Amino acid sequence: MLQAAFLVLPLGGCWITGKPPEPGLDIPAAYSAGPKKPAIADAATPTLDWWHSFRSRELTDILDNASVANLDIAAAVARIVQADAQSRITGAALLPQVDLNGSATRSRSSQSTSGGSGTSFGASEHDLLSTSLTASYEIDFWGKNRFALRAQEETAIASRYDRDVVALSTLVTAANSYFQVLAAQDRLRVAEQNLVSAKRVANLIAQRLAAGTASALETAQQQSVVDTINASIPPLRQTVEQYRNALAVLMARSPESVHVRGGSLNTIAIPRVTPGLPSELLARRPDIREAEAQLAAANANVSNARAQFLPSITLTGEGGYQSAILKTLLRPESAFYTLTAGLTQPIFEGGRLLGNLDQQTGRQDELLQDYRKSVISGFSDVETALTNIRQTALRERLQRAVVASSRQAFDISEQRLREGTIDLVTVLQTQQTLYSAQDTLVLARLAHIQAIVSLYQALGGGWSPKPLDYHACTVNCPSRS
Repeated sequence: MLQAAFLVLPLGGCWITGKPPEPGLDIPAAYSAGPKKPAIADAATPTLDWWHSFRSRELTDILDNASVANLDIAAAVARIVQADAQSRITGAALLPQVDLNGSATRSRSSQSTSGGSGTSFGASEHDLLSTSLTASYEIDFWGKNRFALRAQEETAIASRYDRDVVALSTLVTAANSYFQVLAAQDRLRVAEQNLVSAKRVANLIAQRLAAGTASALETAQQQSVVDTINASIPPLRQTVEQYRNALAVLMARSPESVHVRGGSLNTIAIPRVTPGLPSELLARRPDIREAEAQLAAANANVSNARAQFLPSITLTGEGGYQSAILKTLLRPESAFYTLTAGLTQPIFEGGRLLGNLDQQTGRQDELLQDYRKSVISGFSDVETALTNIRQTALRERLQRAVVASSRQAFDISEQRLREGTIDLVTVLQTQQTLYSAQDTLVLARLAHIQAIVSLYQALGGGWSPKPLDYHACTVNCPSRS
């Protein structure tokens, strides 16, 4: 029998652990939209404070404050504490459970108890004092408890990567909100400058009307341009305040206590970001590492579900002292002990164990697909960001040429209007074209800067990609006891 049991141990271990499913990932050798020459890995890795590369002191202050005070990040840190605590709770099953017991009992028998001959017995009183230690321990032959602990440890690792995902998303949102403030301020300045120009043209037409060389229709047409530009200003001011309030929320402060000076997108530096190799993305992006840790936890849960089919062996013991008199309680003759070994083999559980195994296997397959999707989405995000950077940079350059030519056309038309050698329709067209071109240029630069931010996010910038080692870490680590 013992030989058969020892033969079952290695066979059971193989059946329990099984073989984790292969992700089956097809990792490309390089990004199709990236640089032709392979980038150096260290130089391509985004720095933790990637927002410094935009060379904006106010942006740096905002993102530094958001990284410390943001409430979503604080909630993610609280989830790490919960996951660590759950790991300690689960790991307790690997250690013996010891309890200290103490009791004092005083009993009195009934006075009405009688014998078979009708004789009545007197009442009697008894005392019983007891103190003992009780210990129980489940021998983890099949690794059921170890796999449960491993699953919780991997979940705790995933919670740390989840914190990095939240932090990265928060910083990207804060950066984009700040750039939206700058863009709205730039558009507001464009509208105000064009309003001045439109009013200047309106004054020229009014002078021509007084001289009898212009009509009331021309005056009304130009006034319509002035009113249209005027009407575009309040929504831009609303946008500035909207994103200022959004930044206040990201910094966990009330809008009244936050002052965002802003400025112009033209003062923002355009950093150069290289993507590196696609294989490096698997270690950089926190969402991929989180999905990987969740998959590892699912693998351990499957092994735990399989181990529940095998026998569980429990050792229990109790030892202590019992006495009817307190002064003799701790004497050797009052000592007692009990040792028990128990084995439980599941026979019929109504499908509970099979259902649990199927559930954990299905969960494992679900997380495997999620992991594969996160990797493929990561590659897609980088390719999209690289393409967007290239196209938005080209769009901004071409739009600057449009603004230059539109400015030249409007200046010439305004001069000829002063000279009285041009019709008003041409002036209206040139000033509307210039206003539209300037406004579009601001949006083009905003799109270019946001594309760079998207690449930082796609590359997993802003966090430390070093995996957490439970055997080596000393701070904020899930305990095994």
